[in-house]
Amino acid sequence: MNDISHNIQTLLDEAYLTRVHDLNKSLQLANKALKISRQINDEQLIGRSLNLLSLFNMVRGQYKTSIKLGREATSYFEKLDDEKGIADAKYNIAGVYYKTDNYHLGLVYLIDCLSIYKKYNDYQNQSRALKSMGTIYEYIGDTKNAIRSYEDSIEAAKKINALNLISNAYNPLSGIYLKSGKIKKALNLIQKSIALKTRSGDIRGLAFALYGRGKIYTKTGQFKEAEQDFIQALDIHTRENETLGIGMLLYKYAVLFYTMSRTKEAKQMLKRALDHSVKYNNTFVIFKSNYLLYKLYKSENDTVNSLKYLERYLEQKEQVINTQTLKVIENYELITKMDALEKDARLQREKAEILEKKEIAEQTAKMKQDFLSTMSHEIRTPLNAVITIAALLSDRPEATETDLFDSLQFASNNLLLIINDILDFTKLDAGKVQLEYRPCQLEPFINQIISMYKKMADEKNISLQVKLDRNIWESYELDEIKMMQILGNLLSNAIKYTEQGSIKLEVVRTNYNENFDTLRFAISDTGVGIPQEYFDQLFDSFSQPKSITTRKQGGSGLGLAIVKKLVELHNSRVHVRSQINKGSVFYFDLKLKKCLSVPKEPLQNLNQLQATSVLLAEDNMINALVARKLLSKWGITAEHAKNGLEAVEMAMQKPYDFILMDIHMPEMNGFDATEQIRNQQNPNHNTPIFALTADITAEQQDNYVNYFNGFLRKPIEIEKLHQALLNVR
Repeated sequence: MNDISHNIQTLLDEAYLTRVHDLNKSLQLANKALKISRQINDEQLIGRSLNLLSLFNMVRGQYKTSIKLGREATSYFEKLDDEKGIADAKYNIAGVYYKTDNYHLGLVYLIDCLSIYKKYNDYQNQSRALKSMGTIYEYIGDTKNAIRSYEDSIEAAKKINALNLISNAYNPLSGIYLKSGKIKKALNLIQKSIALKTRSGDIRGLAFALYGRGKIYTKTGQFKEAEQDFIQALDIHTRENETLGIGMLLYKYAVLFYTMSRTKEAKQMLKRALDHSVKYNNTFVIFKSNYLLYKLYKSENDTVNSLKYLERYLEQKEQVINTQTLKVIENYELITKMDALEKDARLQREKAEILEKKEIAEQTAKMKQDFLSTMSHEIRTPLNAVITIAALLSDRPEATETDLFDSLQFASNNLLLIINDILDFTKLDAGKVQLEYRPCQLEPFINQIISMYKKMADEKNISLQVKLDRNIWESYELDEIKMMQILGNLLSNAIKYTEQGSIKLEVVRTNYNENFDTLRFAISDTGVGIPQEYFDQLFDSFSQPKSITTRKQGGSGLGLAIVKKLVELHNSRVHVRSQINKGSVFYFDLKLKKCLSVPKEPLQNLNQLQATSVLLAEDNMINALVARKLLSKWGITAEHAKNGLEAVEMAMQKPYDFILMDIHMPEMNGFDATEQIRNQQNPNHNTPIFALTADITAEQQDNYVNYFNGFLRKPIEIEKLHQALLNVR
């Protein structure tokens, strides 16, 4: 029996040593050892055989099999109370988890292993566990802890002169130095790693080291050398069936092609990387590949594909980075109460907050309804307070403060315009915008727009002129808001890119009949001009010519994209002519229906709402204070409910003349609160209810829209609010 046990152990030792250059042979030897161990019913050797098979299957990417074998091995070691055996089995399971992006579980298992290896002064396995922990830290963006783990791994390996383990940690440490711009240090480390791998005969490890050097060569522009390293490494990984290595190499090979502007080959390589990584559940490679495909298609102006891959990237990155990082943090305190790990937990919490904010910022590109709702509510809500307070105070400032209030209103309105650009573009892109025609006196309307931008032009000492054809009709049916956006964006751009000279808005009648006129609107400037080769990209979203754009000009990069879509909504097209250093002309033609002039009604007497009452449902205390102050100017008594639930309770107790209902509130939102007030017996069953909300998507909630008498926007449009209340008085 002793001879048989000795032979089994010899098979296992040979299998472990052979893994670095012939993984298939290692599997054969370990399977043979397991078979004999079962025949003699030696639980210790069965556990060791299962453990090695778990390791080899992890390397081959057979992750389900690896976990199954690892758990079976653990059960044997637990029976034997073999802590070292349990740690070895958990190490293999941890490897599967972090390679399939379950970082939190990987870290839990690795820290369990590390505590056992330290107990037994097992420096070899301490080095392996620390290197794997460094990989997890690096994946979740915690560079400081990653470097510390890799350096600790090297120190543990040096204590037993384990050259392979030292070089294993050199590889990722070199990658971190590369990312931080320390190229010489990165190259020095990776060259050491390659030398050690060549000396030890670790073929698989050599492939990872060659991959690391290829990344450095890509960064330094040594493309031929990089490609040679990638080809050699990919050949080794393919022979050894190292699935993680294959996925990483295919992606990095695509990065090389992208850097070399070999776009077609980059796409092919990325699609290979995606197919491979989807098969083996390597999410990290998947979302990085999706991001590079987004960049490739964006560079080709392929909007559909670029958006498709951007959305995939954002969705996957949120799942992989944010979710996993938070799970890692949640598990830290359960793992150990050691002071060092508690410090790590605090660091990780701070990192998670940074990552979460970063993810939110990136997701502003996603064309999603929930984003539109959140964006409009969260940003327009505080702006409501700023703009409304400025409007209230401007009625009674000291003479010396007039300029300050004018500047405050101008700045806050300008910020609102930028936010509206983003939201409007989102709605336009989703096809959710319609024209709303009303009679409009054209000349006063054009002069009003000019007056809005005159201060901006005056600040740059630029002449802002208007020229109207004497043949144009007095009034046309027009969507004033959309038209103001078109002309406002064009005038704003003209002022932005003009340093001296003049800007002119000209309206000319080009065609006419009894009922319609065709008018050409043209905005010309004497600015820097636009290169002709940029014309095709000019109306793309977030697009600004680098050759003529500086930081002082700023902007959202959406103005011309919005102009293009709004003009197209009028069944027309916007055109441009431009010469460098001479200026540009943007023009478009609109066919407008003539109509009779309808003078605007002046704001009615504020006293008409005296002695009325309002239930104001608003969770933001500042906005509630501002709204109550505004209502009190009209003689309205306002009672405040801090959430939807409180609003329903107050509506059950006494009648009100009006209810102003915010939508996004805690406890109960404005939709559900209004539904309950309408559908239950109470004194306000038929009271006029207006949604007063910063959420510009609120009117699209078909299930609730009929419960409201109207939807009013935040920031509050004072005249519209006053008129709405008068109309239902």
